[in-house]
Amino acid sequence: MYGDFEAQRHWLEVALHVPLRQWYYYDLQWWGMDYPPLTGYVSWLCGYVGDRIDRTWFALDESRGREDDGLKLFMRWTVVVWDALVYVPAVLWWMRVWVRSSKARSVSLLITLLQPSLLLIDFGHFQYNSFMLGLTLLSVSCFFHQMSLYYAPAIGTYLLSKCIHQRSPKLFIQYGAVTAATFAVVFAPFLLPAKDGWPLTQVIHRIFPFARGLFEDKVANFWCASNVLIKWKFLLSTTALLRVSAILTLLAFLPAVVLLLQSPDPRLLPYAMLTSSLAFFLFGFQVHEKTILVCMLPVMMVQGEWTVLANNVALFSMWPLLKRDGLGVQYIAILLLWNRLVWRPSSSGRPNIPSRSLIDWLTTNWKSALTTGTYAAMFALHALEAVFPTSPIARLPDLWPVLNVLVSTPLFFLLWAWSVRAGVEERWAGSEFGMREDEIKRRSVPPSPIFGRKKI
Repeated sequence: MYGDFEAQRHWLEVALHVPLRQWYYYDLQWWGMDYPPLTGYVSWLCGYVGDRIDRTWFALDESRGREDDGLKLFMRWTVVVWDALVYVPAVLWWMRVWVRSSKARSVSLLITLLQPSLLLIDFGHFQYNSFMLGLTLLSVSCFFHQMSLYYAPAIGTYLLSKCIHQRSPKLFIQYGAVTAATFAVVFAPFLLPAKDGWPLTQVIHRIFPFARGLFEDKVANFWCASNVLIKWKFLLSTTALLRVSAILTLLAFLPAVVLLLQSPDPRLLPYAMLTSSLAFFLFGFQVHEKTILVCMLPVMMVQGEWTVLANNVALFSMWPLLKRDGLGVQYIAILLLWNRLVWRPSSSGRPNIPSRSLIDWLTTNWKSALTTGTYAAMFALHALEAVFPTSPIARLPDLWPVLNVLVSTPLFFLLWAWSVRAGVEERWAGSEFGMREDEIKRRSVPPSPIFGRKKI
């Protein structure tokens, strides 16, 4: 069975040989294209270059399932090139703008570029997520990958709030015109009707595949975790589940909308993006495990007290996917390397646990207890899976992936709650109701440079 490597390779093949307006109709049973058109344009460019190197790599219908070394090398180099052209410059720009200390900037840059989950998914499992995340930092990403729409409530509200606080209809019209023009340029080939229908409807149908159901693989969100006790697919129809999912998602990202409507402070945007993206990840319809990468970008932008634990759990939540791809050794290696880079021991070099009762310590150090308990559960699950590669209970064949979901999901809920609280704290720390935007700019202080919220 082929995975995302074949999907990405096949899209290069389709983009190169199939007429543009037929991209979203062509042979949908074999990895039919289901990303926005900007992805297709990038695929065409990569396919054009690859076709000049070896025409057999992307021969239409004849190259399916190819995984020879030369093709793999070329495909992985396309990720490197797009990283160098888009993601790395975007991260450099963000760090230069938001992190003042050169030392903190260097450390933040290193741990962001070496983020374990992104490296393993893009270079191991194989996708172009860093391209999409780089465009997000440059604020033009919503037409490359539908997952980047997870930021839309936060970014859209921020822009709307600027118009409201500046009392500027002209600015609102300008933002609307730019958005509409960008949409028109990206989707232009699909806007005109065709003899067999309107291509734009097929594009939307492919991008948002609601017919696939609530979820496919085990993903660490509300639906999959609660499905252990409540069989949603049997309890409610697909239409009803869509409505419930939409309502829960709306309620979950509402705090970010309210926060930004009160104040269009750029310091609040990363927190709002985290709240919004986690709302879609936890309650969205047809969410994939890789979607947690979208949530990790604002985590790295903020780099607060949850950064290390969140990144480790995010990678752990994708372990079933990485295991199927044979990336076990890479998983362990990058996890150990990244944690060594971010590890900061106490001055004594020993855990800072005072000599008092365990209950008192847990009460006042619940975050440390949570971190210890989470890592213990992760290690225990890996150890059990190493001893019993397949489920020891025949009637529970998905035991290990389900336990992975049950360990990871609570942490993501806590991360969502922290993003809401941290955003409110940042709001009250730096701005007041009724503050004009010029005052906000004068008082704006970048988010914390690394693993804390102290200003530098």
